Amino acid sequence: MILRILHWASRLILAGIFLDSGYVKLQSPLQFAATLTAYQLFPERLIPLIITYLPWIEVALGILLLTGWKTRYFAAATAGLLLMFTLILAVTYFRGIDADCGCFGPGDRISPLTITRDGLFLLPAVFLIVEAEIRKRWSRPEVSF
Repeated sequence: MILRILHWASRLILAGIFLDSGYVKLQSPLQFAATLTAYQLFPERLIPLIITYLPWIEVALGILLLTGWKTRYFAAATAGLLLMFTLILAVTYFRGIDADCGCFGPGDRISPLTITRDGLFLLPAVFLIVEAEIRKRWSRPEVSF
């Protein structure tokens, strides 16, 4: 029963994070572009592609997590994105660049707190991946010779 509650809570938390984050970026693409530019990590020619597609990917992942279809795969995709986001924030912070996180809109400066927060968002994704693997192994019939 506890695993089921954790499963649903993890899906809802991740879906909420990705839906909110994607929606905010879709509402202010110029602000998102300015945030990405401030990181000083991306070539200028990639920024229009990132601001066009990343918010839609986030929204799609949020919706797919809500549906529960192929949860393990979409949890793995969210974990990959969250790991990438966390690394980008950490690299930007440790380079001494004062920039907004850009995760949930303007005004959220990159700090050890925002890096930790984004890192902690990995926990529900990792839980979903591990839980799906455990269920998969338990449901396999044993082969005897």
